[in-house]
Amino acid sequence: QGANSTSMMADWAWVTYTVLEVLIAVACCLGNVLVVCAVAVGIHDCFREPTFCFLVSLAVADFLVGAAAVPLAVLLDGWVNLTSHQCLFLSCVILVLTEASVLSLLAIAIDRYLRLHMPFRYKAIVTQRRTLLAMSICWILSFLLGFTPLLGWHNLSAAGHYSTNTSSTLPSSSQCTFLSVISLPFMVYFNFLGCIMAPLLVMTLLYIIIFWSLHKRLKNSCPQAQALLLREKKLACSLALVLTLFAFCWIPLHLMNCLLFLWGPQAVTQGTLYTGILLSHANSAVNPVVYACRIPKIQKAYCQIWKHLALKLNCFTRNESIQQAITSD
Repeated sequence: QGANSTSMMADWAWVTYTVLEVLIAVACCLGNVLVVCAVAVGIHDCFREPTFCFLVSLAVADFLVGAAAVPLAVLLDGWVNLTSHQCLFLSCVILVLTEASVLSLLAIAIDRYLRLHMPFRYKAIVTQRRTLLAMSICWILSFLLGFTPLLGWHNLSAAGHYSTNTSSTLPSSSQCTFLSVISLPFMVYFNFLGCIMAPLLVMTLLYIIIFWSLHKRLKNSCPQAQALLLREKKLACSLALVLTLFAFCWIPLHLMNCLLFLWGPQAVTQGTLYTGILLSHANSAVNPVVYACRIPKIQKAYCQIWKHLALKLNCFTRNESIQQAITSD
């Protein structure tokens, strides 16, 4: 009876997890499509403003989290029968999208730093061509870093089967799960410390320098310059908030991977792991809300889109009522 009760609780945990993942996926897709539309349609010459180009890159990554990473996370929970190499490839896709988000955030931080510390040379250095090149490099690096396990740092045996290597701290399994193919040493040393924490530390340092510089300049500037610096500070605060939310949402899951690596599967319960995964995916759904609340240009573009949609809906409803009246006559 105790075993049945445990099994029912596990089933309910999985059902709850799956339902929440579906809701997060829908929010990610709708919210980030709105962000891309707002920047592309609602902001004049948006692609000449590097910050908004990198925000679009981040929104695309967040959209793909909802469209690809969330469905894959649910499927790669032992519910699909795949070959070990197929399982490894799909698991790497999730890593690619995480890395794309990190590098987009890093590009935004570098852009704000350059804008503040090289105001006269900024437009000459950060051209539209170089911005698009930087975005391309971010995505190419994301693929290279995300697909690193395919080069050999994984849990598969030489024959291509799920490895029984005890260093992974996980029991062997014939089912396709993320941690049955992705090595925990890889997740801790390479992905967490190298690809997540190192860029986060660089970004934190850049924002500290940005805010310190803004604070000093605001004290010693004229009223006209202060207005410009205050706008710059407000945008920097909004972008720093996006970075903080990313760290808050992703670090707990990586700390769980560290616990699994050090103390084995008993260190983290399945429910706790599900919570960490949900929190990391929720980050991609929260970003569009932050943009709407904190960045005036995007806020204004959102309003324009909603007004346009409301007008279209109103015209459609009016036409429908006219047609019904004609038909009834």
